[in-house]
Amino acid sequence: MAVAYDPNNIFGKILRGEIPAHKVYEDDVSLAFMDIMPRAEGHVLVIPKEGARGLLDVSSETLGQLMKRVQHVAKAIEKAFAADGLTLHQFNESAGGQVIYHLHFHLLPRWDGVALRPPGTMADDAKLAEQAEKIRAAMAPFEG
Repeated sequence: MAVAYDPNNIFGKILRGEIPAHKVYEDDVSLAFMDIMPRAEGHVLVIPKEGARGLLDVSSETLGQLMKRVQHVAKAIEKAFAADGLTLHQFNESAGGQVIYHLHFHLLPRWDGVALRPPGTMADDAKLAEQAEKIRAAMAPFEG
């Protein structure tokens, strides 16, 4: 059962500048910003500017372009935080764990022996700003 995309979701509001976010990357295809309830230091969300509820309704052209940006941001996160690895999460619909119905990819830097934090704890805003700057400083120019 297909459900229509609602542009009034929180990520739609961030895209329109109605809600602030600590941005790490933005272009005509995507926006990447710090997760306000991070499960790891440097946890970033990457979203398309196209209004899409999830993986199954985004255009294939946007998805292909978006994944290039996901990889680009992931490389900067790995470098900025000297991560041993990276976890990529993407959820679809409530049965799949999705809470905000705008397609988004979670990028979580990982370190050997360090577990993810439990979900639901708000981060310190100043700390998010510092982490966003650290990622932006580590980011190479995009060569999409």
